[in-house]
Amino acid sequence: MVTESHPVAADPDFSSRLIAWQKQHGRHGLPWQQSQEAYRVWLSEIMLQQTQVTAVIPYYQRFLTSFPTVFALAAAPVEEVMEHWSGLGYYTRARNLHQCAKQVVEKYQGQFPADPALLQELPGIGRSTAAAITAFSYGTVAAILDGNVKRVLARVFAIDGYPGSKPVEDQMWKLAQALLPAQGIQAYTQGLMDMGATLCVRSNPKCQQCPFQDRCLAYAQSRTAELPERKPKKAQKEKQAIMLVVQDGLQILLERRPPTGIWGGLLSLPELAGMQEYGDDMISVDEQMAELKQKAGRFGVINSIQILPVVSHAFTHFKLQILPVHVQLSERHAMISEADHRWGNLRDAGQLALPAPIKNLLMSLDTQALLAFDTMGKDGE
Repeated sequence: MVTESHPVAADPDFSSRLIAWQKQHGRHGLPWQQSQEAYRVWLSEIMLQQTQVTAVIPYYQRFLTSFPTVFALAAAPVEEVMEHWSGLGYYTRARNLHQCAKQVVEKYQGQFPADPALLQELPGIGRSTAAAITAFSYGTVAAILDGNVKRVLARVFAIDGYPGSKPVEDQMWKLAQALLPAQGIQAYTQGLMDMGATLCVRSNPKCQQCPFQDRCLAYAQSRTAELPERKPKKAQKEKQAIMLVVQDGLQILLERRPPTGIWGGLLSLPELAGMQEYGDDMISVDEQMAELKQKAGRFGVINSIQILPVVSHAFTHFKLQILPVHVQLSERHAMISEADHRWGNLRDAGQLALPAPIKNLLMSLDTQALLAFDTMGKDGE
């Protein structure tokens, strides 16, 4: 058991078992495993943060097709990068990805540093990610400690406490550092990731297939279900936002969100009064109808207004209830003075850099609109 009062000792048996298991049973056919090029490794590591492998693969492949080098990514407009990222979530990663590519080109002539400490200075790269990139690309011996690794260590060594708390995380870093092998860092690092993703999973771990079964303290103590300890629960906040779905034929009014904050830099639907926390003083759609008409009226002559079903979307720290209000225009004004607004075709909703719930909402409208307007012979362009 690892505690503050018990110093962490070297454990060569751990690394040798893990390396042997990874070489025989680990994952070897993932797209980013086919090259040690730092750019490709970095791209995959950023995408894999808080996202499952199956979801990442098609995004990774599309990124490489459009941005085959760090130079291509750095030179691309941020809007194009966001469009390629749309649907993958945690959009700060995409903005950091673009900024990081620019800095690698400007500071390091397109060559990612082999020193994890230098990598950590770049946008979007933390200690664990920096270690993984350098280990896979250059064979640098450095410890990783992502969520999967924390779960493996918490169970094998019966580490109590929530791994996200600083005292527990500090102890895990000491352990992760002590466990590093002298050789075989790539297989060892990949083995930790594979163990956490395929065997030592959160629910119903496959202990019978685990190379550490005979020395896993959580297994011996029948504590695999309780370790690692979960984050103490807090009441989840709820917020509400009234969003305008202003439509002219097959054209939908879109608004570019601020570069920081929720869905930063993405296209979305215009909002009334922003995202508000639920409370007794919430303003209803009816109460905001005058402001709604005024805002929508800047872009055309309103033909009809309809309140659509509520769309729910869960973020990490709160739940958002989107109240969509569909505004059909009979005539669109020729010019939009606001630089952060643009018109988009419903047929292109699946390819635009939109937040997932907004994209789903517009794609559901797409089917209805195509049936209605194509039948009438109106292309909406």
